[in-house]
Amino acid sequence: MRTLLLALFAGLLAAAPAAAEPAGAIRTVIEGQLDAFQRDAGGEAFSYASPDIRRKFGTPETFMRMVRSGYPQVYRPQAVQFEGLRPDGEGRAVQEVFFVGPDGGGSLALYFMERQPDGTWKIDGVQITRLPAATT
Repeated sequence: MRTLLLALFAGLLAAAPAAAEPAGAIRTVIEGQLDAFQRDAGGEAFSYASPDIRRKFGTPETFMRMVRSGYPQVYRPQAVQFEGLRPDGEGRAVQEVFFVGPDGGGSLALYFMERQPDGTWKIDGVQITRLPAATT
């Protein structure tokens, strides 16, 4: 019995880095894109997008115009907080990120992350939900 418990515990320890790896890699991708937005580095920001997103927008300039006009809380956040990570049932992962936008309003972003054939992660879309203002 002791040998079985030790084997199970060793298996859990071996799986822990594997489970943490996608979360760390996904966070690194999102943080990289957010940093690129802060520096107006359109080509770099565009590089974090999935092939489908890059095809859809065509150029970094078009992509950046869309982000600036449609996602101000992502383009120029006052605060960013990473929340839960879960599978989406379609082979992708969904990373929840809470933003405080330039206007002080809160938003919850769902980042749909797609694992590429080379094992890297790319952003395959973002869905934003504006949170209601707190009342006092």
